[in-house]
Amino acid sequence: MVGRHRRFALADTAQQVVGGFLLAGPFVVTEEVWNLAIGMSALQTLLTVCIVFAIGYGALYKADARDPDREADVAGIPLRFISLIVVSYLSVVILALAFDAPDTFLSEETGGALVPTAVITLKAVTVGAVFSVVGAATADSVF
Repeated sequence: MVGRHRRFALADTAQQVVGGFLLAGPFVVTEEVWNLAIGMSALQTLLTVCIVFAIGYGALYKADARDPDREADVAGIPLRFISLIVVSYLSVVILALAFDAPDTFLSEETGGALVPTAVITLKAVTVGAVFSVVGAATADSVF
């Protein structure tokens, strides 16, 4: 059964992965995203994480009229939502590492320092996840 009465299954995660990768790709390889990440403060990074969570929850449970109380959960958090967030961030991380984006965009900016590169990469991942979560939630809801 399609829609809000269907139980969460591995196929749903697969759909999220397709959507997450689809929309994450263009942002992982965009220099502007990495330049934004360089200038982001910790507060801006946290705000971006909150935006990802809000978009994900809204897309799954408000736009699609699913009932989070009727879904399987882990510690009170719906499993579908956990999967969505994990997929959204991991798809960006995997693509960033596969394309060697941190080295490509940050080698001159950080002077090769590992810690700043890791911190900036995490910031860039949060930016990419804003778009990845849209793709992942859409794919989960549509199919």
